[in-house]
Amino acid sequence: MIKVAVLGARGKLGSAVCEAVESAEDLELVARIGRGDELSAITDAGADVAVDVTTLEAVMGNAEFCLSHGVHTVIGTSGFGPDRVEQLEAWLAKAPEIGAMVVPNFSVGAVLMMRFAELAAAHFPSVEIVETHHERKADAPSGTARRTAELVAAARREAGVAPAPDATTSALDGARGASVEGIPVHSLRMSGSVAHQEVILGGVGELLTIRHDSLSHASFAHGVLAAIRGIGSRPGLTIGLEDVLGI
Repeated sequence: MIKVAVLGARGKLGSAVCEAVESAEDLELVARIGRGDELSAITDAGADVAVDVTTLEAVMGNAEFCLSHGVHTVIGTSGFGPDRVEQLEAWLAKAPEIGAMVVPNFSVGAVLMMRFAELAAAHFPSVEIVETHHERKADAPSGTARRTAELVAAARREAGVAPAPDATTSALDGARGASVEGIPVHSLRMSGSVAHQEVILGGVGELLTIRHDSLSHASFAHGVLAAIRGIGSRPGLTIGLEDVLGI
């Protein structure tokens, strides 16, 4: 039985994580941590794994506490950049038997979408990403879009693909989106949305669109459970769910 603490348990994603953990026969939800709650409740409850779906402001303090107290940590907080990853690696160096997993997206479909985009990236001269999230999302672009762009850019570099053709010489700020390692990423924030992304690739006479839609937070349950079950056997830092899902 794996004992699990959820940080950010009162939010929509946190509530979905708690529900997924409670539905699993091999997991036990031992602590629900919300804003203002003491982190010591995690260790008092004997948690083996902490799942953090809080905010960018809170996540690093939470991670430092968990890792320094020997609790494996799964981070689903969006907007986790390279500087934060570097800090995680520094903390993990002091606890080599502990694992931390940064998950840009818990949806299996989203993980597959990223993988398909990575496979296609070397075969088309043009590629751009459009992501849409609900109006309450604080970061842009999303962690999923950033990760997708990084994977696509790496695949194109490895294959020796030239920069995408673009004759734009005059544009309003932001008209061509944000550039993540040379890949344009466009962020939409829309009421009624949950999480949606499409990767659009263009070549001579054809377009390929790879799209994924999360229609409810229930879509994240399988990935959350896979991360919790897999983190204990993966000391050090893991980025993404690809490894635990065998993708």
